[in-house]
Amino acid sequence: MTEFDKPSLWQRVAPLLRGFDFWLLLFVGMLASAGLVAMYSSGFDHGTRFTDHGRNMLIAAAILFVVAQIPPQQLMKVAVPLYMLGVALLVAVALFGITKKGAQRWVNVGVVIQPSELLKIATPLMLAWWFQRREGQLRGTDFVIAMVLLLVPVGLIMKQPDLGTSLLVMAAGLSVIFFAGLPWKLIVPPVLAGAIGITLIVLYEPQLCADGVRWPVLHEYQQTRVCTLLDPTRDPLGKGFHIIQGMIAIGSGGVWGKGFMAGTQTHLEFIPERTTDFIFAAYSEEFGLVGNLFIIVSFLLLVWRGLAIAIQANSLFARLMAAAVAMIFFTYAFVNMGMVSGILPVVGVPLPFISYGGTAMVTLGLALGVLMSVARSQRQLPGEGGGPL
Repeated sequence: MTEFDKPSLWQRVAPLLRGFDFWLLLFVGMLASAGLVAMYSSGFDHGTRFTDHGRNMLIAAAILFVVAQIPPQQLMKVAVPLYMLGVALLVAVALFGITKKGAQRWVNVGVVIQPSELLKIATPLMLAWWFQRREGQLRGTDFVIAMVLLLVPVGLIMKQPDLGTSLLVMAAGLSVIFFAGLPWKLIVPPVLAGAIGITLIVLYEPQLCADGVRWPVLHEYQQTRVCTLLDPTRDPLGKGFHIIQGMIAIGSGGVWGKGFMAGTQTHLEFIPERTTDFIFAAYSEEFGLVGNLFIIVSFLLLVWRGLAIAIQANSLFARLMAAAVAMIFFTYAFVNMGMVSGILPVVGVPLPFISYGGTAMVTLGLALGVLMSVARSQRQLPGEGGGPL
């Protein structure tokens, strides 16, 4: 009787790693490395923030690995139940959610969770599923239904209120609708309306931001953030403090930065939330323009790779999901860097792989897992897209 050699650990693990996109992992690794360096410096006196950040990265990597094993066809099967679960949890938050710092964003289901984070992935999944079902027979009403599917979670999240997360969910959903073939005649009018609105706000800022003036739709704190962006010196020691100190830190870094662990604005605690939303300001102070370019180029490469994977995808669902994930990373980075440098309102959006935060890191790991799943499906189906690593 022939005896077979027991396969080694590597022989058992190798099939699970086959098809992983090398370039995607490289660009994520570049950002993760910058994040660890930034967190060590900005969070060294924040207890265990550095070690917790590293642990969160490992958890995200594990989630990436697990989700990457699931083919896009299987991911499509969970799109509807995941979306329905997320919306149901948002309704539960509205009815009997937990309030912290004036916002009702959490619900206790045995453990306290923030359902809006789930919708960052569940919403584009649902929209990609919808357009896959309607492939080849798209009509104007299909885009209207898609907008309703998007506006339901966005509206519930804005009601909490949570403007930052609602913007991210909106951006992810709109990217799916756009890549599904949204006609330009439906894109141009709202873009023009937004441009006109922004122009009017800038031109009439003194009158619109005067005491006692209230804008429709927006909450008072959201209106205050827009007015503070237009003129942070209006309240330099209060509402405008974050923006002013962020800009000072970024500018003081110069070209080469002040050096690792040498940021005065950071370590004298002038930068609020220096390990979370404003960590880019702390990083900029110590590593300057050169360090900023490293992060910006890394994000651009990550987004480029995500779009490249989307172009080569084997199905409409996979293509839309990969494109949505790529745009999620772009939106995260653009909004965070914009608000820290004073060109966008402060909305509480973390910088992917750099900012501290366990829930956000888990969401990023899930998003990367979906993108890697699409990449692997290209390489494992003979004769279909993907090419060599």
